[in-house]
Amino acid sequence: MKCTAPGCTGTYEDGYCNVCGSPQAPTAPAPVGGAGSSRTTPAAAAGSTGATRTGSGRTSAPDPDEERSTRTGRTSSTQLATVALGSARSGAGGSNVTRRLGTGSTRLRGHRLGAGLTTVPTVPVADPLQSVMAVPEVPEGKRYCPTCGTKVGRAREGQPARSKGFCPQCGAGFDFDPQLVPGDLVGGQYEVVGCLAHGGLGWIYLARDQNVSGRWVVLKGLLNAGDADAVAAAIAERQFLAEVEHPLIVEIYNFVMHDGAGYTVMEFVGGRSLKQLLHDRRDANGGLNDPLPVDQAIAYVLELLPAFAYLHDINLLFCDFKPDNVIQQGDGVKLIDLGGVRRVDDLVSAIYGTVGYQAPEVAQVGPSVASDIYTIGRTLLTLVLDFKGNTTTYVASLPPVDENPVFQKYDSFFRLLAKACATEPADRFGTVDELRAQLVGVLREVVATDRGPGSPALHSAASVLFDAPAVDVADRALTWDELPTLKVDPGDPAASWLASVNVADPRLRIAALENAPEATVEVRLAIARAAIEAGRPQTVGDALAQILADDPWEWRAAWLDGLAQLAFGNPAAATAAFNGVYGQVPGELAPKLALATACEATGEDGIAEQLYVVCARSDANYTALAAFGLARIRASRGDVDRALDALELVASTRGSYVEARVQRARLLMYSDRGLPALADALDGVRTVTLLPRARADLRVAVLEAALARVLVDGPKPGVRLDDVPAQEREVRDALEAAYRESAVQARDGDERIGFVDRANEVRRWTTW
Repeated sequence: MKCTAPGCTGTYEDGYCNVCGSPQAPTAPAPVGGAGSSRTTPAAAAGSTGATRTGSGRTSAPDPDEERSTRTGRTSSTQLATVALGSARSGAGGSNVTRRLGTGSTRLRGHRLGAGLTTVPTVPVADPLQSVMAVPEVPEGKRYCPTCGTKVGRAREGQPARSKGFCPQCGAGFDFDPQLVPGDLVGGQYEVVGCLAHGGLGWIYLARDQNVSGRWVVLKGLLNAGDADAVAAAIAERQFLAEVEHPLIVEIYNFVMHDGAGYTVMEFVGGRSLKQLLHDRRDANGGLNDPLPVDQAIAYVLELLPAFAYLHDINLLFCDFKPDNVIQQGDGVKLIDLGGVRRVDDLVSAIYGTVGYQAPEVAQVGPSVASDIYTIGRTLLTLVLDFKGNTTTYVASLPPVDENPVFQKYDSFFRLLAKACATEPADRFGTVDELRAQLVGVLREVVATDRGPGSPALHSAASVLFDAPAVDVADRALTWDELPTLKVDPGDPAASWLASVNVADPRLRIAALENAPEATVEVRLAIARAAIEAGRPQTVGDALAQILADDPWEWRAAWLDGLAQLAFGNPAAATAAFNGVYGQVPGELAPKLALATACEATGEDGIAEQLYVVCARSDANYTALAAFGLARIRASRGDVDRALDALELVASTRGSYVEARVQRARLLMYSDRGLPALADALDGVRTVTLLPRARADLRVAVLEAALARVLVDGPKPGVRLDDVPAQEREVRDALEAAYRESAVQARDGDERIGFVDRANEVRRWTTW
């Protein structure tokens, strides 16, 4: 029987539609005793539930695999009624509608670059043939002897430059001409089309793979076949790249020989390198440097960091990272030119790097994970600065903050670069993953800053290091125990044991922690926190000293020290501690909030305000309490307008929104801005839910101020205070009523009498 549900084309099977699942409507029963009638026996009724009747009269349980609901006889949601959609609907009434494939909506497709926080313009992929050099030659300015580094192949005394010859310094031969020409068939498989570019290790050619559908490939050969180091690097590259398989790293297909020279065969990656993108921006800017916006530069680097983490995981170092080695293709990027890649434990191969990007210690101790992180930081630096001293004045340092607007605007970004590019390798980020976690936080702050003043955070973000703030405090700075708490490192050997320690009394908790199976960092941090609660500074100091003796870079010890200094009344020392933590984890908001709290206590209001602004903009979990901090600081210096702006950042969905509206009303009440401000104070709390006593007290305070103002300035036509005209007799009546309402809410008899007396004093007296 055909289903009767509107638009459904199914049929009923066993009482339910085989398309929409709706139950079949029961047919009208025939009259009792009439033709075709039947009686339902008790046994049959029992069977309708899926049970069977036994001879004893008891009902046995059905097979579990066949068990059904005793109400509906159904267990699967597919048996429930559903509206007909798709083919079930389009087939109704004989229609044969075909689904439209594709859609104009882009909401399901996001930009890859930008970590979901910002967007980066895409780069179209050009025809590979357009990338071929018309005249392949190495510019004179880049011709150096491969053996001693002397300038060679330069024009002099009217003589034209020579692309091949011998070094006048050491006599070694040089040859900068391409070794392949269009039409050459390399390795019996790859037909050369032309030269794409020249790099530090050789010419790069475009070719077609005749064995794989004519796909485009790149051949990378030697710049000078007589360079022993270059030959060794090419061989090493072949060995390493055979192990490398990552979507963000150019893929290596093969390694072939041709006329005694070796060539690496790799995938063709179209698009533009970051160096070319910088040149494009400079050309569009009339020849003046136009660095990338900070958010875009971070987006590029963030996208590539998983590739570095992968290389490090398989004990490989990239060594020569710079803008030249990143290609943007569409909305994705790839790491190219792995000629400098080497194993972590390789102590003999030639080291390749670039001045201005290579870490200062590489020449003495060789490359490392720390030196790769240094190159990442230097690349970021180059992308965002009009950087003229990259290879000279600031070859191993950062430009001063006071000379650089980018650093002044994005303090966390500067702190991140300072750590990534630290002179001492041990002072840098320990791993690429550590760098990435902080860079995401910095990007969030950069994007928030770019939205401009008065912009609240658009979302919240979970930190892997800190819990979110638990309270919003309006009328004072946070105490030490109201600041975000450190999350326990799940990798700590005692993490599971610590979860079982649930002792409320801090003194007893210290005793329990001191008996831990192992005195790990997390155990000592827990002892320090319990000692702060118990008011035992010596125990705090001992626990933290043990941590720092084992690991001087353990910033969590500095965090606990800052909390202790706040708790024990030394906010200046807390400022130093929290500032140190900020430098170690520049992408985290918790240290900034803590530093703002300490600065507010020491009178460093300017710094506190800047930090509160960052917190308010960057994470919704921090917006409200940072907004209250801003309001306190700005109100204390008489900047009422900006204090009011800060309170507007507290969202109506936040639990502290009511307190923000009350704070706003009080600011207006004491602002000495006249009756319009007082009217605004009452309007601002009209729609929020206040306790009766709180609303009565606020109304009394505002109306008292309004009456005083009316008596001095006279009535204010057009201004109404909770629908009361700003005139003396109406304001008196409203204030009297407010006093009497407060009397009803009074805590005791004396307070009640006081309110009644004040109501009588303000009451208008009439004469007969």
